Amino acid sequence: MRIPLFIAILFVLSVPFPSSAHFFPNISSIPPNLLKPNATAWDAFNKLLGCHSGQTVDGLAKIKKYFHYFGYINNSSSNFTDDFDDTLESALKTYQLNFNLNTTGVLDASTIQHLIKPRCGNADVVNGTSTMNSGKPPAGSPTMHTVAHYSFFPGRPRWPANKRDLTYAFAPQNGLTDDIKIVFTHAFDRWSEVTPLTFTEIASYQSADIKIGFFSGDHNDGEPFDGPMGTLAHAFSPPAGHFHLDGEENWVIDGAPIVDGNFFSILSAVDLESVAVHEIGHLLGLGHSSVEDAIMYPTLGAGTRRVELRNDDILGVQELYGSNPNYTGPNPNLTPSQESDTNGAPKFGLSWVHGFLLVVGLFFAAFIEI
Repeated sequence: MRIPLFIAILFVLSVPFPSSAHFFPNISSIPPNLLKPNATAWDAFNKLLGCHSGQTVDGLAKIKKYFHYFGYINNSSSNFTDDFDDTLESALKTYQLNFNLNTTGVLDASTIQHLIKPRCGNADVVNGTSTMNSGKPPAGSPTMHTVAHYSFFPGRPRWPANKRDLTYAFAPQNGLTDDIKIVFTHAFDRWSEVTPLTFTEIASYQSADIKIGFFSGDHNDGEPFDGPMGTLAHAFSPPAGHFHLDGEENWVIDGAPIVDGNFFSILSAVDLESVAVHEIGHLLGLGHSSVEDAIMYPTLGAGTRRVELRNDDILGVQELYGSNPNYTGPNPNLTPSQESDTNGAPKFGLSWVHGFLLVVGLFFAAFIEI
């Protein structure tokens, strides 16, 4: 049967186009012309250092836009002023509380240093409610888990009980080598070690539960990639299973430290496994944590490689799925919460998509421009 041309065109336009990604075995293998020095993002904030309520300083409007992007300012207007008003002070205090900073309401040095760290791109505050520290009930509250800091998406979406062996596949157009695929295998293994979930690679991209691909620019999910050192990756909450990475990044397969420091000190090099482990947490239903060494902590400081699950990550994912019978760590006998499983079409362009944003340098310049 022939398919009408306009239907075929619509189908093609609805399918993301994988890109040819840039992979390097290690930092030393990246051509020098692709490496950029670590940007001194701190310099752009010099005139904002110490800003407080009541002041008017050029650049504060960009700070407001940044907080609006991550949910701290619930305002549909994009016409932000340079006034340090009550709205900005409230947003700043919530941000400081979420990230375990002193809640001074002032743009002090420690806060600015934190603002320029690489971070995950989904909002910390959803519909006016923080999913991190400041959104938690007091310890001992009937609605509070005894361990404080992991979080879930609204409605606690998770994979249904009959889906414990999840399949994943890679976009065939990417032509990924075994060396690259094994990085994702290792990332999945970190989560299967502590849950009853297993992850099996299959050949069929269309039928896989989790679809992994490297894409460039607008790839029809409402969250276009923006080239090197902008949005690194994003993933959807369960059971959508979409996991997209920016093919224009310089992805490093072996993130072992070199010489005096880690490759993260080079602005344009990205550790593939660190991003993969974090985004798989989102694919399983985890939100962000306020525990600084947890995989699900929103920022990834310069000079770090974060791939090991911490207790907070483990407790969070086990609350959704229970424990792997062979796991001998904390609370091995947890069972999943008695919540309904959710159905799951991806909600493209909404808060269900989660991206890993590198805020240092180029990304933050788009907000600040000072």
